[in-house]
Amino acid sequence: MANLLKLAEPLLPCIGDAQTHLQTAWEKGEAILFEGAQATLLDLDHGTYPFVTSSSCSLGGLFTGTGLPPKALHRVLGIAKAYTTRVGAGPMPSELLDATGDRLREVGKEFGTTTGRPRRCGWFDAPITAHACRTNGVDGLAIMKLDVLDGLDQVGLVVGYRDGNGGLTRTLPSCASEWKELKPEIRTFEGWTTTRGLTSHTALPPSAQAYLEALSEAVEIPIDYLSTGPDRREGCLYPGTFLEHLLG
Repeated sequence: MANLLKLAEPLLPCIGDAQTHLQTAWEKGEAILFEGAQATLLDLDHGTYPFVTSSSCSLGGLFTGTGLPPKALHRVLGIAKAYTTRVGAGPMPSELLDATGDRLREVGKEFGTTTGRPRRCGWFDAPITAHACRTNGVDGLAIMKLDVLDGLDQVGLVVGYRDGNGGLTRTLPSCASEWKELKPEIRTFEGWTTTRGLTSHTALPPSAQAYLEALSEAVEIPIDYLSTGPDRREGCLYPGTFLEHLLG
């Protein structure tokens, strides 16, 4: 116990009444940035139960975790990769069990940070992302790792699901068993050479621009930020967005 207390000494000044600290900052009009961990489909209530975590990792968890009221929140930025990944079991209609899926995993370095487990990879899933955006009240999207798709002959976008009767749906099933019969409805785009390091969305290859426009339309949320590489300088803010106003 003595050893543990000694290890804790550097942290003791940081321990206190976080709720009062945040509420005081909010009442003063100070800027507060919250960052969520894990994805909406892992949320205990709004995810793909039972393949979920044990907490509320959607926006509702922010208020129960901090003690701030919902009206303290001003804007919500949704963060998504330009393709879809998932760790562990659970429904993933967009999963690519082929060389393309392997390529996304290798190029995107899609392995668990702690465990090293390979992530399952697939095309961008618009219905899943739209569900997450509705659940969290997302105002704009940050699309990450577009450069991972560079060099592919074709790029897919999941715009809906076909059920067992061939019907098309864009909403997520309410029961785990209903996922099994769903097949992805994929819209295919011509690939592009490279987007790596580009700092303006107008400089993107036309096919990459078409892909992103269709992605935004399918999710019904505008793109605010685009990442084109692992360095913070490799990316761009979209003009006229709340994020540009905040950071510009």
